This record gives sequence, structure tokens and C-alpha cells, in this order.
Amino acid sequence: MTMTDTMLGSEVAPARDAPIGRQKRQWGVALKALRRLLSDKEDTGQVFEIMGALNGDSTARNYARLLNTAGGGRLAYEHVDLAPKLMDDAWLDGFAPGTVGAAYREFVRSENISAEGLAEISRQRQSRLQSDHPYAWFGRRTRDSHDIWHILSGYHRDGLGEACLVAFSYAQTGSLGWAFIALGAALRQSGPHRGLVRRAIWQGYRRGKAAKWLAGEDYVQLMSEPLDAVRRRLNVTPPTLYDAIPADSRG
Repeated sequence: MTMTDTMLGSEVAPARDAPIGRQKRQWGVALKALRRLLSDKEDTGQVFEIMGALNGDSTARNYARLLNTAGGGRLAYEHVDLAPKLMDDAWLDGFAPGTVGAAYREFVRSENISAEGLAEISRQRQSRLQSDHPYAWFGRRTRDSHDIWHILSGYHRDGLGEACLVAFSYAQTGSLGWAFIALGAALRQSGPHRGLVRRAIWQGYRRGKAAKWLAGEDYVQLMSEPLDAVRRRLNVTPPTLYDAIPADSRG
């Protein structure tokens, strides 16, 4: 970390933000939300319920980790929100073929999804934090980079892809809500590919463990980089077990 980053980090974190006590985990709330989510993977609001019920101080821990990475103090100081950038069609159209941004553009348009759609669902949950609080900003940044992580990890938006990505995300962040969702998905599996599906989810976790910390990346800059080069730089290995499962069995 440079001296500039250290100075920026030390200025961003304290003063204007009241201390946040560690939240008590609400297992009953999480279990009800998980049942609803496993019945309908498109019910994204249940993900936020689970994360809110189980994540405790993980946002604070990961924000502190950001401040201790090279460039992290600058990112926190600049406080850039990703959603407006990711909703800017002109910005997305400017990315060259083969870049992370081009892959993201194709992904969201082919799936007919948007960063604002996810943001709107999350806004329906009451937050204890003001929107300009560093933890609130970091939470939005985590939320809005979810589909970028889909691109980097190679997991699609089918049920198995989401399960593998949440296992990957748990390894990256230590947020217990992700582990809870991944475990629930793995235990629910049935059918001829059950064993391979569970191994694919476990591989998602191992891939997340092996990769460099994605949350410390400057996503705006990363979007212009070649996708294959970014995966090599971040040590994001191929999702071989996920790819081995027929697409019509990933639901």
C-alpha cells in the first residue's frame, strides 16, 4: 500500500460514521427466506433477507480489508457508485470485443437484467445506515458487482450457476449468508447429476478461495481490460465441473 492510500484510508473510515454494533444473527428469518428462495430463484429479495439476517459484521470487515489494499483507500475516498455506470448504455457500448465490459454488456442484455433492477429490490429493505455511510457504499458496491462476478467466474444465471457463485462469494468475503444459500442449494439437489452438482458447488468455493480478492478491484478500470487477461491476473480458474453438467440440468 502506498503512503497516499494509507492517508486516504485513515481519513475515510472514522469520524462521520457512528460505530455499528455487531448484529445478532437471525437463523429463523434466514431459514424462511431460504425456503422461499429455493422455491423461486428469481425471488431476489430473499437473498437480501438472508444476508441481512446472517452477515453480522462482514461488511465492516471487508471494508476494512479494502482500506488495507493497494488502491483501496483511493476507491473508498472516491466513493464511486457502480449502478449509474452500469446503467449507462453509451458507456457499455464503448467497450471493445473481448473485454470484461463487452462480456458484461452481452450478459445483461441477453438476460434482460440491469444493475438498477437489483438496486431497487435492495432498497425495499430498511437499512440502519445512511446512504453516504462507507459501509452502505461498500454494500452497494458488493451488490452492483454481482453480475461482474458472474462474468469473471464463468457462471451463468441458472440455478446451479447462482449456487456456485454464492459458494465462490462466501470464499471471497466470509459472509455467512452466502454459505447458507450454497449449503441449502447443495442439500436440495436430486436426480442423476446430484453428485456432480454438489461437487460443482464445492468447486465454486475452492475457486473463490484460490482467486485473488475481487472486491479490492477497481471495477470501472477492470471493465476495459481483456476478460481472459483479468481471469489470469486474478487466478480465476475455469468452472470445469459446472461446464460438465448439461445446460438443461442446471436449473
